[in-house]
Formats: sequence, structure tokens, C-alpha cells
Amino acid sequence: MTKLLLVRHGETIWNHVSRYQGHTDVELSDTGREQARLLADRLSTEKITAVYSSDLKRAYETASILAAPHQLRVQMAEELREINFGVWEGLTYKEISEKYKELAEKWYQSPATVRIPKGETFVELKERAYNAVLKLLKENDPGTIIVVAHGGTIRAIICGLLDIDLNHAFRIQQDNTALNIIQYNQGFIVLSLLNDTNHLNNQ
Repeated sequence: MTKLLLVRHGETIWNHVSRYQGHTDVELSDTGREQARLLADRLSTEKITAVYSSDLKRAYETASILAAPHQLRVQMAEELREINFGVWEGLTYKEISEKYKELAEKWYQSPATVRIPKGETFVELKERAYNAVLKLLKENDPGTIIVVAHGGTIRAIICGLLDIDLNHAFRIQQDNTALNIIQYNQGFIVLSLLNDTNHLNNQ
């Protein structure tokens, strides 16, 4: 059996002001680093066999903090990046709602079918991220692995693993350094924890 600890990266300054990041390589804020340290403490007694992350700084730095207590090297995968938000990158939710009102409404209602100009659809995101995670689950059987990715990416992965309609992706909450636990046993998948941030209670 493979135990997957699927983690969203810590907070960035752009997260704090609701600015869309996508493929833009934004670093963690001091708050985000502290969030990652608190999660690292929580996971320090787990027997982790491998740590993977998106190749974007905010995910890689989070993963590096989580890997340190286990003396493991973080292995990066471009497939685990956030969705490419195209022309929306760098804009706030408010700015997107004003400048791209009709498209934004369609995207929030049915992200699977809407393409952001110069960006990706949720289907494309799911195909690259879900397939990458399936490969990691098979390669690390048996074992316990950490995978650090992004809010949209994790939603797409969970939809893929549980066969959930991608148009329902935004019904899945993912907070910064949220912990999700998925068990993979010969192709049978169980989600045993979702969006858990109890480690932040003392922040």
C-alpha cells in the first residue's frame, strides 16, 4: 500500500491579497514558511520514504521544509505545477471579475470546459497532474510519500482519484499547507483526510 500525503504549499504574499499565481514563480511569505514548519513538526514522526513537489518555488520550499526532518531530497516534477492562468496571472479576484466578468462566471461554474486566454483548462491540468501522481503511487508501493502542489492542482488530482466531475472541483476546499491523506492499495483508492490544517491552530 502507498500512503500519499498530499499538501498545498504555504502562504505567499500573492495568496494573502487573492492574486492569481498560476505558473508565476512566487516565493513563500514568512507566514508561509512558519506554516510549513508547523506541518513539518506534525509529520516528523511519520516514516516518509520520498518527497516530491512542483518545480515552482512556493511548493519546492514547502517540500524542502517538510523533507528536512527525514533527511530526504525533494524530487521536483513540472507536471505538479498549478494551472496556467494565462492572462489572469498577477490579477486579483476582483480585477478578474471586473475585466473578464462573463468568462470568469463561466469558469467558476464549469472549469473543465473553459480555457483562460493563453492558459489551460482544468481537463489539461488534471491530465498532467493526475497521471503524474498515479505514477508516483505505483512507483512507491509500498511506502509513504509527501507530494507538495497547489490548490487547483490538488483539486484536480482528488477529482481524478475519486472520479469526481471536474466541474465540481471548487467544492473542494484547499487552504495553505492543508494536509490530505490518500491510501492506494492495488488500484483501490481511499481518501482518509481532506484539507486538514490543525497544525496551524497555534499560529
